[in-house]
Amino acid sequence: MQYVIPSWDLPSLAVEGEAGRFPVRRIYCVGRNYAEHAREMGNDPDREPPFFFLKPADSLAANGAKIPYPPATANLHHEVELVAAIGKDGAEIAPEAARDHIYGYAVGLDLTRRDLQQISKDRRWPWDTGKSFDSGAPCGDLAPAARIGHPETGAIVLDVEGERRQSGDLADMIWSVPEIVGHLSRLFTLRAGDLIYTGTPAGVGPVLPGQRLDAAIEGVGTLSVSVGDSA
Repeated sequence: MQYVIPSWDLPSLAVEGEAGRFPVRRIYCVGRNYAEHAREMGNDPDREPPFFFLKPADSLAANGAKIPYPPATANLHHEVELVAAIGKDGAEIAPEAARDHIYGYAVGLDLTRRDLQQISKDRRWPWDTGKSFDSGAPCGDLAPAARIGHPETGAIVLDVEGERRQSGDLADMIWSVPEIVGHLSRLFTLRAGDLIYTGTPAGVGPVLPGQRLDAAIEGVGTLSVSVGDSA
């Protein structure tokens, strides 16, 4: 293929135990999928249909990365999440068939410019400026489902500078991963290479330049990143 401007590297993730990498096509994110997080953000945690937003694939940051503090914000927040990686195309996928479409899982962070997100909420604008920015989607190595299975329970935690900030369990999700895949695949044709960030438990809060974030999900893996100065 010949292009009229220089092309760029395909975003990808390392895979545990594999020399090859997982190419990333789209990043879908689920909002308010833990009841306590919905409450701390001032929302009703009733089991309404899930809603989604997207981050660009090139907003990924690898395990161990030093992330520049993003511009235009004074209130960067952490949100630890289980990430499901789609390995098989599908549309209108029944929840009971969803696991057949999942390649594996990882620990992710949905970093958020909370002040910009709040402005968007107040003005009923899209959330793009608050959610979609460079290095705003750190993600650990993928653990293939063929090795770890499909986690439904397990502790999900995040520490900032060694202090526990978020603590929950995958069982606390309002919508399970298969249900999320079912809903999302009725809105978009899911393709191999898509990632789904499945929501965060309570305890989200600010991150400052120079701080280290350590996240873990029982049975899935870990993720550690540090925050540098402004980009």
